[in-house]
Amino acid sequence: MDESGNPTIQEKLARLEPTQMTVGYAEVVLKREDWQQRSQAHRQKLLATHLFPAVRGPEGRYFITDHHHLGRALIEESVDEVQLQLVSDLSHLAADEFWVVMDHNQWVHPYDSNGQRRNFADVPQSLLDLADDPYRSLAAKVRRAGGYQKDLTPFAEFLWADFFRRRIPASQLTSDPNAALQEAIKLAQTSDAAHLPDS
Repeated sequence: MDESGNPTIQEKLARLEPTQMTVGYAEVVLKREDWQQRSQAHRQKLLATHLFPAVRGPEGRYFITDHHHLGRALIEESVDEVQLQLVSDLSHLAADEFWVVMDHNQWVHPYDSNGQRRNFADVPQSLLDLADDPYRSLAAKVRRAGGYQKDLTPFAEFLWADFFRRRIPASQLTSDPNAALQEAIKLAQTSDAAHLPDS
């Protein structure tokens, strides 16, 4: 049961479908390191308290709307199953209508690692197939450094990632990551970022 008394669903991580195209691989590494440092009891507590919000879609498949980084990390750590919190049951819809409803509710983020919107058919069907977006990792680092606050806006950190993508060259992320981070923190405090969630 979740906090509202609704039943949770046990499902294999390998069967969960993403609703985004990318993750920040650096963030996945941090999640794995956190998992490795936990005791067995703390691991079980994490799995019990981090329910994966999911929409039931065509053919009864579950599409998770959050925790993609954690899910990817857990698969890489050989965790088999997690608990889902059902957000909505859209299993009666055909695939094309399903994606329209998902898009309308901001439950899908079909943008690639270049920040370009793609067709829904391009969204990977496995967490293991998510591509790396280094700007998504940068956005998380900026948040942890106090550049902005965590926000409940769907895919908020991808909005920040896109903001930084337009202003910081990709080459700087690899050649001088600390300078890129400092530049991003400064940018997060400017009026250019005023439209972003919890800037």
